[in-house]
Amino acid sequence: MKKLLYLSPALLLSLSASAQEKSLPAGQSSGNIYTEILVVVFILTALIILIASLAMLKAFKVIAREMRNPTPFVVVAEAPEPLDYEAWLEKQKSKPGIWARLLGLKPISEEKDLIMHHEFDGIAELDNPTPAWFMWLFYGSIAFAFSYMMYFHVLDYGKMQEEEYEIEMAQAKVAKDAYLAKAGNNIDENSVKENLAPEVTSAGQAIYNTNCVACHGDKGQGSVGPNLTDTFWLHGGTVNNVFKTIKYGVPEKGMIPWEKTLSPKQIADVANYIISLKGSNPPNAKAPQGQEES
Repeated sequence: MKKLLYLSPALLLSLSASAQEKSLPAGQSSGNIYTEILVVVFILTALIILIASLAMLKAFKVIAREMRNPTPFVVVAEAPEPLDYEAWLEKQKSKPGIWARLLGLKPISEEKDLIMHHEFDGIAELDNPTPAWFMWLFYGSIAFAFSYMMYFHVLDYGKMQEEEYEIEMAQAKVAKDAYLAKAGNNIDENSVKENLAPEVTSAGQAIYNTNCVACHGDKGQGSVGPNLTDTFWLHGGTVNNVFKTIKYGVPEKGMIPWEKTLSPKQIADVANYIISLKGSNPPNAKAPQGQEES
């Protein structure tokens, strides 16, 4: 049987090859690849059917042999004796598992020891204590509350909400001042805005008294430089024009540029202070110069 199974594929392939050689003249091929594929598929199908038939034949032979001479069943061991529930409990582990110990659970076999001495209508109550994990959590919350009270209210080591609020507000003010200082240095003649707030004009007046009094007078009335209190301007009277004049100067008329001496924020403060002097009419003011602007 095995020899036949081994020889059958070779036999089929040799038959198909000889059939093709006889059907074609010497030195020629069929030239039709689809025909060759069909022949190969036919051979493979026949081979599969042959193998399946041989396997079924072998199976039928085994079944027929067992029907004529059945193999006796050998009992290896006797079946275990069935246990009732109480006997099964006695064979279980005496120690409770980790989960039972964590939850404080008692096994059913110990319920008879937990029954309390009173009952009602045949119903008894079990003296099942609170789980250990719950009691540890309860005592831990008490310890935490005591520690919290000592840390915050008795020893004053921790900061209360009001103190934390004041500290955060102080930190926010420092951060705000740093941002405003940084943002102030980004000002130029195009972005500067008129701001006559007292803190701005006061800062500008201090810078003016230090750097501008020699040429424009202590009240802006003019000296070597023009009068800054009237409505006449040589280079424009808006805050943008004044900022530009201070920043770049007027070298041909003797005014130096201040962009390397003063920061953009300081120039903006001086420009706003000069705008605030308009119409102040100080004594001994210099004659108007330039074009009038409203």
